[in-house]
Amino acid sequence: MDATVSVAQLSALPADGWAAMLAEAGEQSQPWLVAAARQGVPRAQAILAQRMLTGEGLPADAKQAVYWFRQAAARDDVEAVNMLGRCLENGWGVPADAQLAVYWYRQAATLGLDWGRYNLANLLMSGKGIDADRAAALALYRQAAAQGHAKSINILGRFYEEGWEMPSDLAQAAVCYCEAAVGGDFRGQFNHARLLLDKGKPQQALAWLRRIPTSATPAFMANLRPWLLASPLPAIRALADQAPFLA
Repeated sequence: MDATVSVAQLSALPADGWAAMLAEAGEQSQPWLVAAARQGVPRAQAILAQRMLTGEGLPADAKQAVYWFRQAAARDDVEAVNMLGRCLENGWGVPADAQLAVYWYRQAATLGLDWGRYNLANLLMSGKGIDADRAAALALYRQAAAQGHAKSINILGRFYEEGWEMPSDLAQAAVCYCEAAVGGDFRGQFNHARLLLDKGKPQQALAWLRRIPTSATPAFMANLRPWLLASPLPAIRALADQAPFLA
């Protein structure tokens, strides 16, 4: 870390400033992060924790990641607050505890983080760690969607399509799915493609289906392939036998 940069300056650096600085530093960013984290800079602590969780640039260590997320959360880093919820929900580096996950997600949601709102809404939908409340979940999805959160926009589309907590509105569902697809959500891309097929637009649907492997989870891809193979359209069935869909 440049000795001419003070801890106070680093603490005041916005998130996009950190992203630019670390990108510029490249492989040399790790010592900066560690030094800044030890000096109590919350954004550095949160970024270091994320790297430890995923093993980016250093051996993965979920327990240490939780330690640094806690340090950053104590200093009101909202992304660290949300990630503590993720760790508690999934048992990453700490025993799984859905009720505590709800607590941290609620803090992140109250602080206005779209991911906190989305994650809390998901638990309200499932009743995991909290009484199920679909109406409350919808309110949170709406808030996150208004912030441009693609996954929440996709789920909002599902509410419109299924008529959950509102009259069914397939046209509005299509708008949401399209927006989620453009925003990069792989489920939104699937749903957008699905409705395009229903409208008799297979070429447009294929274009969106081909984007899905870029960001989809292995579990989603495993479920997608049988759906492709069951299609009455040869072009859709053929897609199932292409490399990204076979993995």
